[in-house]
This record gives sequence, C-alpha cells and structure tokens, in this order.
Amino acid sequence: METIRQLEIFQEHIGKEFIDSPSPYMNWLRPIILKADRGQLSFSYIVRKDMTNPMGTLHGGITSSIVDDAIGATMFSLNENCFYTTLNLVVDYFAPAREGDVILADTTIIKKGRQLINAQCEIWNEK
Repeated sequence: METIRQLEIFQEHIGKEFIDSPSPYMNWLRPIILKADRGQLSFSYIVRKDMTNPMGTLHGGITSSIVDDAIGATMFSLNENCFYTTLNLVVDYFAPAREGDVILADTTIIKKGRQLINAQCEIWNEK
C-alpha cells in the first residue's frame, strides 16, 4: 500500500511557489507555502491583474475561492486517504487588496469529527 505523504509534499515546498497541486485552480492561484503542519497551512499570494475586479481590488470570488482551496489543502495535510467536500463557506470581507499586494492565508482545523471537519482561514494583506 502506498504511503500517504501530502503533508511532506507541502513541507518540501516551503518557501516555493506551489504548482504541483492536483487542483488546477490552486495551480492557477500560484501560492507560496509559508508553513505546513498537520492541520495548519500558511500561504502567500501575489494579487495579479487577472484576480481583480473592475474597481482594481481583489475580486471577492477569488478571495472566497482562496479560502476554500487553502482549507482543502489543509485537509490533505492530515495525510488521510479520503476527500472532503465543502458544506458551508462563510466569508467576511474587511479590507481590499490591490494588484501587486501580497496577501497571507492562514488555515487551521478547529474541530475534526468522524464525518465533519470545521476549519477556518484568515486572509491578511501583508502590509
């Protein structure tokens, strides 16, 4: 049986752009892994023009999809041989980011049950 080693793959990419994801969307986002522990990941992203809305700020849909994708990656850090589906995603927006800004996403698992996992992701402008 093949050893599951997703966490180790994240750890090998710390400080590097992560484009080896099975998620084409994560590869498009081009995150840099800052920290990788079981149940906790941190990423940075550079806001590109193709991520912005007509007002020149980070599109809210991109923000929410970063949350969803980063939490999904955090599930992989558990090294389990299964997939999880998002049941509920709540996003509160406090401040905009603009093209060229670096944003940081920190994820953590709040509670892991037998069938459900509650996780959170906070995104901050590096400034």
